Amino acid sequence: MRSIAIGAALSGALALAVASAPTAQADESWGGDTTITSVTVNGGKPIVVGISNTVTFSASVTATDPDGIETARVFVWHGGPAEEDTDMTVPFGRPTCTAVDAETKTCVVPFTLDPRDLQKNSWAGQWKVGVDAFDKGNGGISLDAYKYTNIQRYSKLSVNASPEPVAKGKTITVTGKLTRANWETHDYRGYTNQPVKLQFRKAGTDTYTTVKTVYTNSTGNLKTTATAASDGYWRYYFSGTSTTATVKTAGDYVDVR
Repeated sequence: MRSIAIGAALSGALALAVASAPTAQADESWGGDTTITSVTVNGGKPIVVGISNTVTFSASVTATDPDGIETARVFVWHGGPAEEDTDMTVPFGRPTCTAVDAETKTCVVPFTLDPRDLQKNSWAGQWKVGVDAFDKGNGGISLDAYKYTNIQRYSKLSVNASPEPVAKGKTITVTGKLTRANWETHDYRGYTNQPVKLQFRKAGTDTYTTVKTVYTNSTGNLKTTATAASDGYWRYYFSGTSTTATVKTAGDYVDVR
């Protein structure tokens, strides 16, 4: 069990039961047959964080025990084991639990993440997810690094297709820039040497088609050319990485005459 969490979301008799349970550095169960059946963080999607806006998300845990479940909690942290060499634990609130049946509950835990607490860009990517669950008979289970979730740096992307209007069959130049949040300097910096798709949607249609892949330069800028065959919209699309969020631009319309 994680000492960082004792009393953070519990009170009264349950807090006493939690405090009396064994403290562990790894997976452990005590005095019961509690099992975790599922844990989901942010609906299974990456958590994307910029440089100024606080991000809120939730995690749900479903646990079961023959004695019934009192409560369960989820922890998201970066670094080593939960109580050893931990860089940061995301602040969490009181779980809200709903009974599935007499033995099972699903508990939802709210989280609040301030970008100013993210001290290093290297923290972007995989974060550990742990869980505690407590039965009604003073037993329970604690699982460190039960699974993982991704916390990513927010990204921005721009596009400009020119000239417009343009004669049919002539060349257009499509420029843009890919940047991402820098948690250390609290601004946005160019994301270098990244593959970005140039896509086109013909006027009157709903689907974009990839024309080519362009790589950002040393400052995150993009520049390429294409043939203007018909009226339509040009955009850039970045599929993201484990550390940086997916982003796409709105379409830039080019009138072909």
